[in-house]
Amino acid sequence: MLDRYNRKINYLRISVTDRCNLRCTYCMPEDGIAQVKHEDILTFDEITAFIKEAVSLGVNKVRITGGEPLVRKGIVDLVRMIAKISGIDDLSMTTNAVLMSQFAQPLWDAGLRRINVSLDTLDIEKFKLITRGGNINDVFKGLEEAKRVGFNPIKINCVIDKSSNEPDAIAVKEFAISNGFEVRFIPMMNLEQGIFGQVEGGEGGNCSSCNRLRLTANGYIKPCLFSDLGFNIRELGARIAIQTAIGQKPESGSQNLEGEFYNIGG
Repeated sequence: MLDRYNRKINYLRISVTDRCNLRCTYCMPEDGIAQVKHEDILTFDEITAFIKEAVSLGVNKVRITGGEPLVRKGIVDLVRMIAKISGIDDLSMTTNAVLMSQFAQPLWDAGLRRINVSLDTLDIEKFKLITRGGNINDVFKGLEEAKRVGFNPIKINCVIDKSSNEPDAIAVKEFAISNGFEVRFIPMMNLEQGIFGQVEGGEGGNCSSCNRLRLTANGYIKPCLFSDLGFNIRELGARIAIQTAIGQKPESGSQNLEGEFYNIGG
């Protein structure tokens, strides 16, 4: 699938929930969120049917996101359903890894082979502040189990303030290298102000080569994270929603005044 700017669109990011077991300062408001109603969340059958349609149109790369995808009840079953879809060459998940120690083996058995883990610091107290109460040791245990099971690559997503030469970023990089993980540095973003930058060590943030569509947990296909555009797959049907999103995908990101990272998937 090619958009108006001749970019090949083959990557689908799927937010399976807007809920999370952490409250990171740059992702969620301190006073909580107005959660999507249960009946508005896409079912597993709706998600897999949509993916099949997307694959028929040229998508071959799928990433499961949230919120935190591991808090979605039955997530292993969904992974198994997606892994069985013919035509997907790359199935991955972004997670905070807090629950990964108990999910790594079941996810592997279901067909997941690689993960990205959010980790911005190795400092126990700073991690607790950033996540508003998280225990970094849960993340370490999750990473250890994922490595033992065989996930490869395991990528660390580290949000930076200004530079990957910041002390926390350097520590995360050293930790990643010593454990055989890859690391990606993600500039601090702001949807409302339209602040974003290119990911260091990855492809995100480069509008000229963007190949992504995003499906929200409540069924809107979004052509760009930094845009308010969204098309309801229940109202339009999967194929028309996808084609409409690609047809209106902007040349570059601008602002998103309606969505948040936790309900779009970042």
